Amino acid sequence: MPGACVMWSVSDTGRGMDRKTLERIFEPFFTAKGMGEGTGLGLATVHGIVKQNNGHINVYSEPGQGTTFRIYLPRFEGAIADAAETKARGKPPGGRETILLAEDEKSIRVTAGLFLKALGYTVLTAESPDRALRLAAEHSGRIHLLITDVIMPGMSGRDLAERLRELYPEVKRLYMSGCTANVIAHRGILDKNVNLMSKPFSHNELMRQVREVPDGQ
Repeated sequence: MPGACVMWSVSDTGRGMDRKTLERIFEPFFTAKGMGEGTGLGLATVHGIVKQNNGHINVYSEPGQGTTFRIYLPRFEGAIADAAETKARGKPPGGRETILLAEDEKSIRVTAGLFLKALGYTVLTAESPDRALRLAAEHSGRIHLLITDVIMPGMSGRDLAERLRELYPEVKRLYMSGCTANVIAHRGILDKNVNLMSKPFSHNELMRQVREVPDGQ
């Protein structure tokens, strides 16, 4: 549902799940356990409860990196003044910079790319770090901002950023992850105090972050 939500996030440090498992975790009676080893986590029930309350549940997991669940439930609005104040602040403007977007999840890559182009940015999209580096090497102009997933096949987002800085020393970096900032920092995946945007993110959040990072805020 549109509108303000309350978000509850639960993360673990387990072995994580692959894409094949993720596609089925909310199915009734589905379990990754063997015969006689249990019946799983009851995620179909959790999914049902969230949907009955007009909410949304998102899961992010990578093999060997643990799992993060986020549950969004509509927030009760006691007064309309807060909504009016939010509207009055307005939306951050677009820009004319060139952005390199590296994301292996197609839905995020395509949607974010189209949205940023509509704001006036030049966007180079890549489904892998190797592809991102090839696009960067072939690009004739300046690349102002790298937006990259933290965990991707073959190379981490941090390693991609370091490789890219060899070609574009002044490029700014904005990382994306389904894990919380605390989890990312605790595991040493990224340094502390980096620009990190949590998935899933709204268009307004993407627009704000993309404007703030190049401006040095």
